[in-house]
Amino acid sequence: MSRFRLAVCAEMVFLDLPFAERVRRIADLGFEVEIWNWATKDIDDLAKTGATFSSMTGYLTGTLSDPAGVAELLRTAEVSLEVAERLDCPRLNLHGTGLDDRGLPVVPGAATARMWVTAARTLARLATLGEQAGRVFTLENLNTAVDHPGTPFARASDTMALVAAVDSPFLRMNLDLYHAQIGEGNLIALIEQALPLIGEIQVADVPGRREPGTGEIHYPAIAAALDRLGYQGVVALEGWASGEPEQALARFRTAFTV
Repeated sequence: MSRFRLAVCAEMVFLDLPFAERVRRIADLGFEVEIWNWATKDIDDLAKTGATFSSMTGYLTGTLSDPAGVAELLRTAEVSLEVAERLDCPRLNLHGTGLDDRGLPVVPGAATARMWVTAARTLARLATLGEQAGRVFTLENLNTAVDHPGTPFARASDTMALVAAVDSPFLRMNLDLYHAQIGEGNLIALIEQALPLIGEIQVADVPGRREPGTGEIHYPAIAAALDRLGYQGVVALEGWASGEPEQALARFRTAFTV
């Protein structure tokens, strides 16, 4: 029996259903639920589903490392914390910069030394907000080769460095192994290095961003490594179903049953 829990992103499966019904279907199959932009959802409807929410986006607009963007990020993070309270959602997810509806960075480009310092200070302020609310912010790595070109602080090594610099239990890594495989590879060694800082792990296979078993990543080996390392957090499928959603989620569960 696995020591870690499984969650599924409702943005990417059961796409023919209304959003609240997607959430119910995922929960009925025994998974926790993740959502992205809460501002496009009926929060009261989601709360009524009875689902256990694992993670949600922790801001609406703003960036980590420029003055105007920081103020907006902190403002919308505070509003996001209020929504997280309504859904009893423990983790709120962040990126190196805001992303548009195509997944492209609103402030693209390589991070300068000044941006690194500003980002660390911003994340420390977010960690304080999280501590006050009893919630955890997570910083997700992204890939720049396929999905999010030009995003600063995108590599897992970047998010690891920023989270370590803040050194707060209210700021953790969201280690996305789909993005890490495209950007860095060597996934088990990466997990071993990052483990003390991980708040959540997200998965999908490469290429195609579909469920485990559809691509090149041998996820049963990842699951065995997580079990060996004593990981007890959430593993979330943030990927598209290659066929029937129920079958895709069953493949995900099988891959992470150890």
